[in-house]
Amino acid sequence: MASRSATSLFDPVIAGRAVVEAFHKLDPRTLAKNPVIFVTEVVSLGVSLLWLRDLATANGQALFSGQIAAWLWFTVLFANFAEAMAEGRGRAQADAMRKTRSDTKAKRLTGPKAAGRAFDSVNALDLKVGDVILVEAGEVIASDGEVVEGIASVNEAAITGESAPVIRESGGDRSAVTGGTTVLSDWLKVRVTAAPGSTFLDRMIALVEGAERQKTPNELALSILLSGLTIVFLIVCVSLWPIALYSGTTLSVTVLVALLVCLIPTTIGGLLSSIGIAGMDRLIRFNVVATSGRAVEAAGDVDTLLLDKTGTITFGNRMPSEFIPVGGVQDGALAEAILLSSLADETPEGRAIVALAKSRYGLAETDLAAAGATVVPFTAQTRISGVDIEGRSLRKGAVDSILASLGIETNGGPSDFKLAVDRIARSGGTPLAVAENNRLLGVVHLKDTVKPDIKARFAELRAMGIKTVMVTGDNPVTAAAIASEAGVDDFLAQAKPEDKLAYIRKEQEGGRLIAMCGDGTNDAPALAQADVGVAMQTGTQAAREAGNMVDLDSDPTKLIEIVGIGKQLLMTRGSLTTFSIANDVAKYFAIIPALFLATYPQLGALNVMHLASPQSAILSAVIFNALIIVALIPLALRGVAYKPIGAAALLRKNLGVYGLGGIVVPFVGIKLIDLAVASLHLA
Repeated sequence: MASRSATSLFDPVIAGRAVVEAFHKLDPRTLAKNPVIFVTEVVSLGVSLLWLRDLATANGQALFSGQIAAWLWFTVLFANFAEAMAEGRGRAQADAMRKTRSDTKAKRLTGPKAAGRAFDSVNALDLKVGDVILVEAGEVIASDGEVVEGIASVNEAAITGESAPVIRESGGDRSAVTGGTTVLSDWLKVRVTAAPGSTFLDRMIALVEGAERQKTPNELALSILLSGLTIVFLIVCVSLWPIALYSGTTLSVTVLVALLVCLIPTTIGGLLSSIGIAGMDRLIRFNVVATSGRAVEAAGDVDTLLLDKTGTITFGNRMPSEFIPVGGVQDGALAEAILLSSLADETPEGRAIVALAKSRYGLAETDLAAAGATVVPFTAQTRISGVDIEGRSLRKGAVDSILASLGIETNGGPSDFKLAVDRIARSGGTPLAVAENNRLLGVVHLKDTVKPDIKARFAELRAMGIKTVMVTGDNPVTAAAIASEAGVDDFLAQAKPEDKLAYIRKEQEGGRLIAMCGDGTNDAPALAQADVGVAMQTGTQAAREAGNMVDLDSDPTKLIEIVGIGKQLLMTRGSLTTFSIANDVAKYFAIIPALFLATYPQLGALNVMHLASPQSAILSAVIFNALIIVALIPLALRGVAYKPIGAAALLRKNLGVYGLGGIVVPFVGIKLIDLAVASLHLA
């Protein structure tokens, strides 16, 4: 999709908009949502008033108080800029998505039940839920919907970014289509399922723009902690005023405000919101849309992953893998009989059998109408398809149905036929029998084809400490065979929707966080119950509505990236919180001696940075406090690199890099700023 295109971290257009938005966010009603930065704005206003007083009275403090006021405002603006940059990157993606939308014309079918091809040409925005539209080759699907008739190749690059077209057809789990995609061949009749303004693309745009973004529980807890620290330091700084008076030290309000802003956690306070927004932005870049930041965060703590077999671990339709002749029948003769008997089978399996017979054996289709053949179409009742042509009666279908039509007992037939059927069944496949004129010719082996490379991907999940469980409605023998081939840790066979739901609830009661991948309507209850419900874009509308994430590539192993992004979000927040708290240590050494050095000369021993003067020390600390926010914006937007290592190793790395770094960097930074301030005679 266009939104996935690479965007530089500080794209000039996005950065320009973010600068303007940073000033808009100075509105106290907006900043009130961030207590730390709100307090900084309030005290910035106070110091600005003091600067005006100093200018009016010409008391010699105007230069100092003016610089402090300016850098306090910069601190607020830089924090706003960080949030605006994160939001701006999301809006850039939303703008790219909007380019896929236009005033598309739709062919709304008329007449009773829209059974024919008569239509009215209407604007896509005028479509209502329940309308049926006709979409032909080369036309854009005007709205989200379900295919009610037809089969066609659809280009979903506008949504998924993938150039390979996909097949959409009525019935099954591949009937959902998305507005903005293009039909490449044939035609579809689509029943509209989304009202104007609530299509999948509309929701994606709203989500990417961060509309109504709610704080996650961890983010709320951290916000409360930061608010608490702000209140504590506010009380401390206010208390210093009478203490200083009692000790004979003169402390200006400007100096106390500078101390307050340097001590409260402005660094993480200014970056906290941008970290959460950037996490959702990174998810979008992996073609996954999350409906909430809570889901992204929960992904970082997932213990167990449930995957629906059909369409998730395996391809949606059973595929033929081999034709097995019996009773001395030649391979070519069997393939010809299978091809002829499958021409009237319009199921996905039937079409796949025809394709295999033509590609593997070089056979060509026969024009049944020209040959005067009598067609026996496949039905769910008979489970048989076939053709009567030139004195030959060819039939293909379920083993028990074919045997019954031949008057043979269920477990009867030639020994080599029974051996072939048993071998296929034991391997987890589905055997289909083929007969001609009351004689068994052979067996078609249908199997669920596991998606390529999925076993290696599941091994990666296992290395991340995530247990994979396959859920399927198949019998235990088939389920075990597929589970072994796919490399999952466990499986749940003959699972009904309520069984999946019960399994998830049981795991959650044990304190585990569960992720569920699925694409069918029967997966919807489990997707809704799971902590992280990832619905496949190719799945049904019900599945997409139930999940809290939608994978636009319909790749179940995408959860590896989802989990990685979730862990990266948690690590980034934790790392920057560690850094923010640690860098306060250096500020203590810069400001505390400067405040009380005149009264207590012994505090000069704490001036380990040998700062030029008390005023220079205070100004340098305030400048560093503002600039460090800007310096950390790229890290907040990009995120801390995640590698699947143990929790203890991650903790050591976090403390070593961001804890120690948070102490060392301010000492270096404040000293360099002090040298510049002193050389420019700014204090």
